[in-house]
Amino acid sequence: MNNNSIIRRIRFIFDYSDSKMIELFEYAGKEVTRAEISDWLKKDDDEAFQALNDQKLAFFLNGMIVANRGKKDGEVPIVEKQLNNNIILRKLKIALELKDEDILDILDLVNMRISKHELSAFFRHPDHAHYRPCKDQILRNFLLGMQVKYAIEK
Repeated sequence: MNNNSIIRRIRFIFDYSDSKMIELFEYAGKEVTRAEISDWLKKDDDEAFQALNDQKLAFFLNGMIVANRGKKDGEVPIVEKQLNNNIILRKLKIALELKDEDILDILDLVNMRISKHELSAFFRHPDHAHYRPCKDQILRNFLLGMQVKYAIEK
């Protein structure tokens, strides 16, 4: 999945306004403009489309963490220069305060079933023997499941 698709889906799921999006970036220490947000949210075939790099998506996800959970004693979350689906899934898990069972339930909403062991492999250190990369299909279905779950709660 590309970063622009991820940020578009998150905005849609939680119905974030431009102002809220800007605020989330600011929570992580990054200033962005309304025009930048607009360009990142455009469809890929729009001539004004701008690709969202990994670091900026990391700022946004860290902003979600700070907004939902508060800052850790003055610590600013580390902003990765490169993201992968495992890191994105972990950041969403933290931001939404989800337990493994919650993630499995969200995936179940879109008829995707994985075991608890498979899920825990996504959160292991990449050097660990049982680490497993999170494929686009898992992340895509997780975001679709979030859409179903949070649309029901609205």
